[in-house]
Amino acid sequence: MESLKTVTQGVAVQLVISRTYSLPMCMSLRYEPTDPYVVRATFFTGTDEPAEWVLGRDLLADGLRGSAGCGDIRIWPAVGRGDQAMYLVLRSPAGTALLEIPVQEDVRTFLENTEAQVPRGTESGHIDWNLELANLFAKS
Repeated sequence: MESLKTVTQGVAVQLVISRTYSLPMCMSLRYEPTDPYVVRATFFTGTDEPAEWVLGRDLLADGLRGSAGCGDIRIWPAVGRGDQAMYLVLRSPAGTALLEIPVQEDVRTFLENTEAQVPRGTESGHIDWNLELANLFAKS
């Protein structure tokens, strides 16, 4: 079997503070073919340790075309911006963050690269089920 590679992409995003004010941030997207359903998004604010969120890869892809997600994570295309930007809302007990993310090159390219490694619909064939079961029973 061909060795699959981790896919990473740095993205410059904007933390939306108000209608007229936002702060630039850096986000790093990471996809591991051994954990094929998820994308890890790490946010660097320049102050504390980075914050990591786990997003569904399908959720991220669906958010390019329309509103996706509910609860703690929601994604949707920016109205009136064509396919140039999308919004991501992250909610936690510490608060809520609204991020504006460029779509054209960054997110689309990242998702295309993940699908080159593991096409959508084939994810379950890339999971080491024996290892997952061993981990599950070790926690019991």
